[in-house]
Amino acid sequence: MENQMILQLLHDLLVDVPCEFAAIAIQIPKGSDVKWKHAAGNLNDKYKRITLRYGKGIAGRVISTGTPIHLDRFPDNIIGRDLEYPIMLAEKLISAYAVPILLNGSAKGVLMVGRRVKKPFQLHEQKAVRDYTNKLEKVVFSHD
Repeated sequence: MENQMILQLLHDLLVDVPCEFAAIAIQIPKGSDVKWKHAAGNLNDKYKRITLRYGKGIAGRVISTGTPIHLDRFPDNIIGRDLEYPIMLAEKLISAYAVPILLNGSAKGVLMVGRRVKKPFQLHEQKAVRDYTNKLEKVVFSHD
């Protein structure tokens, strides 16, 4: 039931923002690695095999800093190498916006939206994504 609710929220987000990809990454409870768990608008299932170290990749950086990340015109103007952004490569994304999902006030997950065209996320779209994290916090961590 939780998975269906999460996927429905991700599909709603695709329409509301609008964007072509929406996904959730979660920090694995035992350890500090981060894994992409749910996606909508995905081209393939590669996201399921992506595991990142804390502080690495988009999800790892959002969790480690607790702040959103906005990428535009990937792979231009990125910190590090493009291989450090496997979700962007796997999904052929050019623009992305990622925000932390909080558990007890700490970033333990990430909600990311992406586009496969050169179109940055505007402020009102970023706010819509942040608003979705409030809905997702209740569902994603409800089993903990």
